[in-house]
Amino acid sequence: MVRRPVAWIVTVVLLAEAVGVAAVNWLLGVVVDNQRMSLAGLDPDVMATSSKVGAVVFGLYFAFCALVALLVAVRDRAPAGLGRVLLISAAVVNALLGAVAWGLVGTGAFLVLMVVLALLVLLLMTYDRPRDTGARPADTPGEGGAPEAAPGPKPMSTPTGDPQRRTADTQNITRTAPTTP
Repeated sequence: MVRRPVAWIVTVVLLAEAVGVAAVNWLLGVVVDNQRMSLAGLDPDVMATSSKVGAVVFGLYFAFCALVALLVAVRDRAPAGLGRVLLISAAVVNALLGAVAWGLVGTGAFLVLMVVLALLVLLLMTYDRPRDTGARPADTPGEGGAPEAAPGPKPMSTPTGDPQRRTADTQNITRTAPTTP
């Protein structure tokens, strides 16, 4: 019930994040290029170019993650393989960005990134188990409901005293000899 709306929300949020991250990195590249800044003697042209390349790479990364979330929303199936790995990596990236944002930007950016992280985790967790679409009434044996469990073996000995109430077959227990004199 919640799965499809969450997938659609994650799609929109990841697209917005793709545009936002790409725009911020591109803007930083333009600022470095216009002001001819240098950091620790690095060439300003290399810094500007690398910032713009980073904008394109991260923008495409988040856009591809949004595409995976869109496919999840349309198909109403769990992401598999590379799609699942991409969504998990997007969650990790958002967690790391949130940790950096807490120290550098403030609590507002941190909370936004944590909401995105929560949405990604919710998307991954709601599609964790396959749905049982062929459920039938449980009152007809062999035709529906949960499968009937076979009767378990009866305990053959006394409880062992462990918290899980397991029983032990005391006839087949081998007693160990002490190793110290």
